[in-house]
Amino acid sequence: MADRRLDCERAQRALLERWRLPVERIELDSGFGTTAVTACGPRDGEPLVLLHGGSTTSAVWFANAPALARTRRLYAVDRIGEAGFSRPGARPPRTTADLHDWLDTVLDGLALPAADLLGHSYGGAIALAHTLERPHRVRRLALLDPTQCFSGFRPGYLLRALPMLLRPTAARARAFLRWETAGLEPDPAWLELYGRAAEFPSARPIVSRRPPADRLATCRTRVLAVYAAASRAHDARRALAATQRLLPAAETALLPGATHHGLPYQAAEQVNRLIEDFLAKP
Repeated sequence: MADRRLDCERAQRALLERWRLPVERIELDSGFGTTAVTACGPRDGEPLVLLHGGSTTSAVWFANAPALARTRRLYAVDRIGEAGFSRPGARPPRTTADLHDWLDTVLDGLALPAADLLGHSYGGAIALAHTLERPHRVRRLALLDPTQCFSGFRPGYLLRALPMLLRPTAARARAFLRWETAGLEPDPAWLELYGRAAEFPSARPIVSRRPPADRLATCRTRVLAVYAAASRAHDARRALAATQRLLPAAETALLPGATHHGLPYQAAEQVNRLIEDFLAKP
């Protein structure tokens, strides 16, 4: 296990070097363990907390951090119990309520009474759930191809993912990633980290139910939802339509050619511009 952790951390450091800007490692202790946060950007910039997708780490923001950190103070979080620099304690998060409490400890540790959230995939689901549960802590919410928020997974995607979930190996993880990215070769350093992360022992993902329509109707937070048109995780057009129906005030966008796991680095220029424009509005 120690060797796998070191291999995974080496892969994460290699991807962090792609950020091409000074970063600071912050470690936040709580009853859940030690949460590692990679911070960058002007210290007086408005805070933006980044929540990565499943089976990955905070290093995945390599194509976005240089642009977003020009004006924002970024805090990219490694979730406890998954690959990355965070370390679980005696009571790691095991329920959705734990996830909310854990994220509160992160915001408290960063001295952020409220912040903007940016989440991809599973990180987007956590960000949306936290927005609904703790609306006073989220100023604005940006979602990149969020899963289990407004629509479900494609059955074919889950079937393809099953062997990797039952017996994860780097080879299976990388083959799955290549399949989902629809023939577009994934970034080599990202592919290396994804494979290493798959073999790293971690807690089971905390799966929460999709928010019901009446719960979403209570949302008063400004929301941006960006979908990958070529996503194999779900039908992006249906997910976008459901977002517009359930959150009529939300801003939405569909990125042609982008895939679920290819975000946030695929179409990075468009992704960054959409996020920057959204956050610049009062």
